[in-house]
Amino acid sequence: MSPIHDALRLAHQALTLSNPNPRVGCVLTSPSGRVLGQGYTQQAGAPHAEIMALRDAAGQGNDVRGAIAYVTLAPCSHRGRTGPCCDALIAAGIGKVVASIADPNPLVSGQGFARLKAAGIEVEVGPGAAESRELNLGFFSRMVRKTPWVRLKVAASLDGKTALDDGASQWITSEVTRADGHAWRARACAVLTGIGTVLQDDPRLDVRLVETPRQPHLVVVDSRLETPPQARLFLPGRKLFIYTAAEDAHRRSALEARGATVIALPGPDGKVDLAAMLRDLAAREVNELHVEAGFKLNGSFVREGLVDEFLVYLAPKLLGQGQGMASFGPLGSLGEAVPLQFLSTESVGTDLRIVARIPGRDQF
Repeated sequence: MSPIHDALRLAHQALTLSNPNPRVGCVLTSPSGRVLGQGYTQQAGAPHAEIMALRDAAGQGNDVRGAIAYVTLAPCSHRGRTGPCCDALIAAGIGKVVASIADPNPLVSGQGFARLKAAGIEVEVGPGAAESRELNLGFFSRMVRKTPWVRLKVAASLDGKTALDDGASQWITSEVTRADGHAWRARACAVLTGIGTVLQDDPRLDVRLVETPRQPHLVVVDSRLETPPQARLFLPGRKLFIYTAAEDAHRRSALEARGATVIALPGPDGKVDLAAMLRDLAAREVNELHVEAGFKLNGSFVREGLVDEFLVYLAPKLLGQGQGMASFGPLGSLGEAVPLQFLSTESVGTDLRIVARIPGRDQF
């Protein structure tokens, strides 16, 4: 396996850790190919992949002067929560940098490569680009489109029902599937639901069934500001954003007293302006937004063209009448159907997991 593939493997270890920073891996080798050090990006404010690799090499007593740094994203050149990685590579005497892809962050914008070259370091770009971009699709979306990558998760029966008519939905899918769903929650910067789900189920919507180094933020779409201050979703240490179309100082004060951030973004229909909400979430450093809502809010996201990808779990059972996946339409013709491209279909426990993407949504 090549060093860049090893670096990509390391980057995957940052999947649930590095948000909102990109998932990056780095491998340092001698010109002959001997591995000198390796690492991946830690939590926000902690060292990036290049620094971890340099520390690993130093800890082993390996001299990295003249070494090759294989990194899955261009070394940063700006000072954010940490110092510029390109400066650290220059100071260490690295001889060559092989980067999978350029950093889409406008604060970087090729400056890292330019500074490396000015220091006499050879730069190669391209190996592993597609995999690195896919791993960081949310980060690229936030930097380029100024909106998160929106993934809508649904658990349904084989005939597409997510709940009975009375809203009962626990549990359609198996325990193994629910744990898999929590793993997808864990990789997101934020989990979003609607007030209907909050009032119906009083969920926590945290990550419990798999290990995680951090809890994703929670977002509630609550047009009339009906979130109960005693709801179970108020968890210590987790950011909670409530988007509303209502101006109610008393309710706002009660929710803010519990630690919520209340943002009023009314649309012309008296509901939350979902497109404006996505832009606001991007400004709050949300890369991947994981939507777990009811059929009405799901339908609004689909109808407004705001969903990039669907994560669908289908259980081997039929519910007949009940609530569907997303309520939108009616369509005037079959040609108006929302087109999808299957990325993967896999068995998870007794259920089927389908990942489907809107064609072209990843081209930005």
